[in-house]
Amino acid sequence: MQITADMIIRYIEGVAARISQHRDELTQLDSAIGDADHGANLDRGFAAVVAKLPTVADKDIGTILKTAGMTLVSTVGGASGPLYGTAYMRAGMALADRYEISENELVVALDAALEGIIARGKAQRGEKTMVDAIAPGIDALKAALASGVPPHEATAQALAAVEQGMKDTIPMLATKGRASYLGERSIGHQDPGATSAFYMSQVLAETLAQGA
Repeated sequence: MQITADMIIRYIEGVAARISQHRDELTQLDSAIGDADHGANLDRGFAAVVAKLPTVADKDIGTILKTAGMTLVSTVGGASGPLYGTAYMRAGMALADRYEISENELVVALDAALEGIIARGKAQRGEKTMVDAIAPGIDALKAALASGVPPHEATAQALAAVEQGMKDTIPMLATKGRASYLGERSIGHQDPGATSAFYMSQVLAETLAQGA
């Protein structure tokens, strides 16, 4: 599977549209255990990223992703801007000067993105954050590819793992971020960051399935 710079552009445009579509849902989830601004913040940030895309339309994948990350950091408040911004910048650094990448290089970029989120948020698995959705998805993608599963099927398996990871945040006790202030009352709520991570993963899987 070859992933082109044009596909990355389409992916970012798709993420912006998907976040906008689910803006109210994300904000509602965040109103239960956070600042009630997750959907609004991400919608504003990705709208700014899309506005920047024409300036990088002919650039390499690394430049496109780093531009997206820097734009998110500079336009999105709260925790989600720095976290997702760092993720996109780290992925971009891993793919510098590349106009086409393989599925294995995608895994390297996803690993770098997750490491960026963990470093920036000082989060680990099991703390009711976006890490609990993203990490199982990367694990599933690696396992599927290592087993010889075709890339598109591996991507579908990874998306299923992200969705399950998102749902698994519902019974978790939050120990990170503003949700942790609620203590036991955080239990029973789906994490908004895990939910936005699922929507981004959903768009990635769809973009890869559509191909170049």
